[in-house]
Parts: sequence; C-alpha cells; structure tokens
Amino acid sequence: MPHLTEEQKKELVATANAIVAPGKGILAADESTGTMGKRMANINVENTEENRRVYRQLLFTSGATMPQYISGVILFHETLYQKADDGTPFVKILQDNGVIPGIKVDKGVVPLGGTDIEGTTQGLDGLAERCAQYYKDGCRFAKWRCVLKITANTPSSLAIMENANVLARYASICQHNGLVPIVEPEILPDGEHDLERSQYVTEKVLSATYKALMDHHIFLEGTLLKPNMCTPGQSCSKRYTAQQIAEATVTALSRTVPAAVPGIVFLSGGQSEEDASINLDAINKFQGKKPWKLTFSYGRALQASALKAWSGKADQIKAGQAAFLGRAKAAGEAAAGKYAGGEAGAAAGESLFIKDHAY
Repeated sequence: MPHLTEEQKKELVATANAIVAPGKGILAADESTGTMGKRMANINVENTEENRRVYRQLLFTSGATMPQYISGVILFHETLYQKADDGTPFVKILQDNGVIPGIKVDKGVVPLGGTDIEGTTQGLDGLAERCAQYYKDGCRFAKWRCVLKITANTPSSLAIMENANVLARYASICQHNGLVPIVEPEILPDGEHDLERSQYVTEKVLSATYKALMDHHIFLEGTLLKPNMCTPGQSCSKRYTAQQIAEATVTALSRTVPAAVPGIVFLSGGQSEEDASINLDAINKFQGKKPWKLTFSYGRALQASALKAWSGKADQIKAGQAAFLGRAKAAGEAAAGKYAGGEAGAAAGESLFIKDHAY
C-alpha cells in the first residue's frame, strides 16, 4: 500500500489537534447494546433501541455549552444512524455544534489461546471497507480497545505483543481511510497490585505498542493514545494521592510516548466521576515533561450522574442534561489543570468499577 499523501496527513493532523483542543475532550458514547443493557438495568429502564436513542439524544442535545468541553463523541454503529425526535441525524447535530463524530470499530475481546485467561481484540476483517463507509457517513476518528490485565503472571509477552500488533494494523487501516485512530491498550484496574506495579506494566505495554506502531509505519502526528492512568489495583490496600497517581502516570508516558503524538485522552477505568476529574487535574498540574495534550475520553465518568438523574423519565431529561454538562465542565476544567473539585452529581462519588470490564 502506498504511503499517505500530504493531503491525507494534513487532514489527520487537523482532526487529531481539534479533538485535543485546550480544555476539551471526548465523550465515549460507544457502549454496545449489551453494555447499555447493564446501564439501563441500574435505573430500571428497558434496554430497547428507542430508549437507547432517547438517552443518546439527551446527551447530544444537552445545550450550547456542550461544545465548550466536548470536542468529539465516539459512537456505536447503531447510534451513528439514529435520529433525533425531529428527524435530524445525530451526526448532523454533532457536526452543527462543532463536535467531531467518531466510531468504535472493533468487534470485541476474544480469548488468546495458551494464556492465563488473556485476550486479543477482533475486527480486522472488513475493517477497511467499514472505515471507508464510516468516513462517508461523517466520522473522522475511530476507536479500538485492547485489554490487558495485571496478575502475578500477566500481562504475558505474548499478550502484549499480539495486542500491540492488532492496534498497529487497525491504526494503519484507519489512517488510509481518513480516520484518526485512537489507540487504546487498556490495562484493567482489577487486582491487588500497587501503584509502582501499575506504572511498570504501563511502561512495558506502551513501549511495545509504539514499537509496533513504528514498525507498521503509522503517522504518529495523526493518532491519539487512550491509555489508563497509572493507579493501584481496585483491591490494593494502600491508598495513594492524586499527586502520586499523576507523577506515576506522567513519568510512564514521558518514557514511552513519542512527542510526535498530539494528545493523550485518558480512559476513566472505573474511577468515580469525581476521582476521574481530580486525577486528570493533578496530571495537568504536575510539573514534568509533557509534550502532548493531556485530556479525557470518558464514558462512565461523564454519564453516571446523567443516567441516574434521567432514570428513563421524560420529565427528567433536563435534569439528566444538567448532570452531564456538570461533569463535562469538570472534565474540561481538569484538562486545563483548573478543576477546583466539588462538582455535585447523583453519582459523582460512586465507584464505577466493573470487574473484567467488557464493552
């Protein structure tokens, strides 16, 4: 396959930089039908296509302040083709507000044979055709999630290498079809490991990921990274401050992520809404080498309070929107290192951890 043209590179750079504009980040609204079922069950709402549409409409039409903090939205295939009550496609609503539509393109995690319950992510077959169609339908970036876990024996070298190569293949296909690839090698927060082990494994995984990206001739200036923050395992007895998490995270990134990458959009990884904002703020306040923008690509950490406030009730849509905008503002301020803390919400302090989280 030929190299990217200068025009292709220019467009990818423009998209990537727009997504990580100062004080802005990504709303991850790409939950699969099954995952949405779990979210809906928590608020006693039936998981129908119409209820999913109404809920996503609540988010996407939340108001004029949304684009001040949200630069892009990751959509699920179903959502990409849905419309608002008045018949306007969701994609057009986002575009008209200056928000860039993105799309989840992987097909989920599958077991990796011969390992200690490790996995790899499928979906490369037919990916070029899907990316070309998604570009025509208005998407300008994509997401692909790989998952690794920390135990005494994992992640294995095989799992690290396999997932790095899958991410590189995905990134190459995306770029040749005009989509900025968000590279997501998530290290799950499950386990008893301490902060130091999290940092060590994060450095190991990201080193392998960028080696693979370079081997596959990925144009780094037209990519974004979606990593976990370095945090202790959910079952770790030792507590750490946001400042310690920030230092471990920035140190790991500075050792592994090339300066050519325009931005890093953290996943929330089961942190509460408030912790996700506080830790992102601490990362941006930390005095270290940070050649990339450091912002967010949050799902649960932008939506938990909104879902609870709405609870499927037509007369509570405004309450759901207010809760969402409150969290978006908090995340946006954290991305600028200006979050003072204390944004209230129906679920602001609740742990959003899900064991062995699958989408």
